Amino acid sequence: MTPELWWMTWTAILAGSLWIPFIVGVGTAPQGTWPEGTDPFVTPMDPNLQRPWVRRAFRAHLNLLEQFLPMLALVLIAHAAGVSNAATVWATGLFFALRLAHAAGMITGTARMPLRPILFTSGWVCILVVAGAIILT
Repeated sequence: MTPELWWMTWTAILAGSLWIPFIVGVGTAPQGTWPEGTDPFVTPMDPNLQRPWVRRAFRAHLNLLEQFLPMLALVLIAHAAGVSNAATVWATGLFFALRLAHAAGMITGTARMPLRPILFTSGWVCILVVAGAIILT
């Protein structure tokens, strides 16, 4: 297994696990949190229905999925094309670390402006590095 696929495996595990904080938050909501006729899974971002950290957990999961799909596609394209170099290895490893830091910071509320957008944008730069390695090879 290439290092790039190794890091994408861990990122996939993270993406497949980030639903857990949201479900825990919904499942531990105080009695009466959900007004009659509302569904926490249909309206997860409604500020009137969710505690702030539960909304942030939902967004952290969505933010990871927004970047994981393009990164995974590029890593698979690079793998199929035989493109692997120090830049792609570093970009995929850093991508995982950034996504982990972004999720933890977002859920806990510690990654505020400007840190959270810097983490997200840095993940995008990692995507561009892998894309550039493919295009320039």
